[in-house]
Amino acid sequence: MLNMAEGLDRLGSLATSPIMATLGAAFAQAGFELAIVGGPVRDALLGRPTHDLDLTTNARPDDILRIVKPLATATWDIGRAFGTIGAKMPGPSGTSEQVEITTYRADSYDGLTRKPTVAFGDRLDDDLARRDFTVGAMALRLPVPALVDPTGGVEDLIAGVLRTPGDPDVSFGDDPLRMLRAARFASQLEFEVAPVTLEAMERLRSTIAIVSPERVQAELVKLLSTDDPVRGIRILVETGLMGEILPEVPALRLEVDEHHHHKDVYEHSLTVLRQAIELEHARHPGAAPDTTLRLAALLHDIGKPATRRLEPGGGVSFHHHDVKGARLARKRLQALRFDGDTIAAVTQLVEQHLRFFGYAEGAWTDSAVRRYVRDAGDQLERLHILTRADVTTRNAKKATRLRRAYDDIEWRIDELASQEELAAIRPELDGNRIQEILGIPPGREVGEAYRFLLEVRLDEGPIGADAAEQRLRAWWDAR
Repeated sequence: MLNMAEGLDRLGSLATSPIMATLGAAFAQAGFELAIVGGPVRDALLGRPTHDLDLTTNARPDDILRIVKPLATATWDIGRAFGTIGAKMPGPSGTSEQVEITTYRADSYDGLTRKPTVAFGDRLDDDLARRDFTVGAMALRLPVPALVDPTGGVEDLIAGVLRTPGDPDVSFGDDPLRMLRAARFASQLEFEVAPVTLEAMERLRSTIAIVSPERVQAELVKLLSTDDPVRGIRILVETGLMGEILPEVPALRLEVDEHHHHKDVYEHSLTVLRQAIELEHARHPGAAPDTTLRLAALLHDIGKPATRRLEPGGGVSFHHHDVKGARLARKRLQALRFDGDTIAAVTQLVEQHLRFFGYAEGAWTDSAVRRYVRDAGDQLERLHILTRADVTTRNAKKATRLRRAYDDIEWRIDELASQEELAAIRPELDGNRIQEILGIPPGREVGEAYRFLLEVRLDEGPIGADAAEQRLRAWWDAR
């Protein structure tokens, strides 16, 4: 619940901080307006940490630079064409703060791209009216603090509602990426999206196509980085936006057949995502959000719709949905321009997420445990979390049995790791030594010999270089 008295106190403290007081006085002396705008104002009112201080002014970029240069330890004008000047401002006791100051904007859009025709404005109210949501369309004037809220942002903060300052069709038509931001802010702030705004998102969902894949990807990552991305994901699915950018997720809502029963794959996937985040926090408190893990949790079952088979007697099967899902995940993440490391990690986790369940049916040999670790590689910890999160059964006995089984496999991995350096499983003989022993040149046969020795290592653990040489010679002679 928003406490206005405390929020206004925080705004006052923000406005009178040494850096803001210095900037406010400097702009006023030069005859220009200056105000803190957007997220910092919203977050101060909500009692959230403020980051990335953004300010706005009627001064043009050259004037901004002229005013801040004597005050800052560094300035940059990479955003000058859009009216933005950045500065590093010195604070008390050797601290510093990075700020961005932007000239009031009065841009227009052509409706074909989200790139605006940049135009500078002269009035703060006009600048605020063109912003994405009312809760971000507030400003705090400097140097004498005064809250400017022409679109009812405070009322919406109190109500916990996201609403565009004007007609949502115009706002989303200008910049369709704002529709994805609505879902992200809903998760981040735990707000509801106003019905009229949701309706506009549904109507205009196809316009997201004019936004670059890189921008869409960035918003998805920001959504997944929130404490409760499920709220935003539901909004994207219900408005049809997810079908435009990540259609494999709404496809998880499989039709229910009255004669064939299985768990709701869509709801299961959202539960797995939530449980993965809880385990992530529990196992790595204070760590940055692991968006790779969260992507894998969301996508781990996307192969099920394509592999669902209705079996006689009312059963349902999803044979090889792990392999199919990995292929689908790779294709979609490539389309969204994710980096190669993220794509490789997510597809590997999707493909391997079922491996553990064979262990739950009967204890593995040490050889099988070594293979599990070898195949997981540097994704082992994520696989631990994903596999645990994938248990969503309401059967308490089954859930306890699976949890204990995974406790056991982690314990065995730790035991073997302390004995055998599992993280770096390799044969006792490398390729050069294999060539020396067998008297063969580099080529296919060296690779075959190496793989033979690796299988021995996985099956039997460390056997020593001498024993490995004997096994190699016997294998070679038998060929």
